[in-house]
Amino acid sequence: MYQLNTNYDKLPGSYLFAAIAKKIAAYQKEHPAADVIRLGIGDVTRPLAPAVVAAMHRAVDEMADAATFRGYGPEQGYDFLRDAIIRGEYTSRGVEIDRDEIFVSDGSKCDVANIQELFSPECSFAIGDPVYPVYLDSNVMAGRTGELLADGRFARVTYLPATEENRFSPALPAEPVDLIYLCSPNNPTGTALTRQELAVWIEYARKTGAVILYDSAYSAYIAEPDCPGSIYELPGAKEVAIEFKSFSKTAGFTGVRCAFTVVPKALAGGKLNAMWNRRQCTKFNGVNYVVQRAAEAVYGEAGRQEIRRTIGYYMENARIIREGLSSAGFTVYGGVNAPYLWWSLTKNVKSFDFFDRLLNVCQVVGTPGSGFGPHGEGFFRLTAFGNREQTSEAVERIKRNAGQLLG
Repeated sequence: MYQLNTNYDKLPGSYLFAAIAKKIAAYQKEHPAADVIRLGIGDVTRPLAPAVVAAMHRAVDEMADAATFRGYGPEQGYDFLRDAIIRGEYTSRGVEIDRDEIFVSDGSKCDVANIQELFSPECSFAIGDPVYPVYLDSNVMAGRTGELLADGRFARVTYLPATEENRFSPALPAEPVDLIYLCSPNNPTGTALTRQELAVWIEYARKTGAVILYDSAYSAYIAEPDCPGSIYELPGAKEVAIEFKSFSKTAGFTGVRCAFTVVPKALAGGKLNAMWNRRQCTKFNGVNYVVQRAAEAVYGEAGRQEIRRTIGYYMENARIIREGLSSAGFTVYGGVNAPYLWWSLTKNVKSFDFFDRLLNVCQVVGTPGSGFGPHGEGFFRLTAFGNREQTSEAVERIKRNAGQLLG
């Protein structure tokens, strides 16, 4: 008789954002007239850049003509997009990356979840705390963890606290680990690692033989020059790190789906590059041609300018949120190098309780920090991806009701 993968039984409840969606739906059912403003799930709201849309139209027209129609594409991505990625993401930063080190995919979420397939179930791993839930959940599903403990942590997982005391920059593991998940700019805290901080991690990985799984999906939002846009800007990184980047938040592709992962051949003597190539060829059919032409346009002159304006729009939202909450007496982090704000709550207020309070008092939705890990308790994440009018209105509601929220 068949047996189920019982590792799924270890996962608590449902995926974080699915659980939040249910809470919102229940509230709206009870309060159908409520004007709920959502600053929770980090989904974009601005339309695609005109240059991107034009490229998609041209590609659709090609698909309508027998002479230019395309069927199955390469699982690794079309050369035209991989070459554009090299020019736009790496050559522009003084980094040399080969075409066959780039693998185009339909989302970084998929890649950061699936990359663990390349490693033995016995491999130990470390994650920041708080952290994007997919890093942890995918390893739970794979059987790389023990049971969920009473304190909200899983056995056999090394948690790296990211707190106010360490500027939300996780400390090195006390004991050696095999895999290290780093996210910079960070989701959820909205902070970014500096070159000096990242160099420490690279040196640690080189000494211990660990592999860094570097999620850089929000690198286009970095404003401070001391925070690198790619881990490969630092010496030695190609020998120890896999990098994940996405068009979702950079170019508004959350509903279009395109990303890429870089697996350097200098890492593990090229073995991991070959393994990921084999994995993609076996389990992935590739990103469709129209989408890849759209992604290529992101790196054109017009596309770059248009997308910078969109990013500027979101980061102005971040400034409005950050300054508005600060003026109301709240402590808030992030929002400088990332479109996320990390709101420090009143002492002894649980983040899921605050979710209900904020929704009931202000009709504003955010994300409870505890959903990102035990050290997220006492914090609350807001995103800057809403439209300007709603973002400003949400901040005004919070300011008007600061007394109730602080209470």
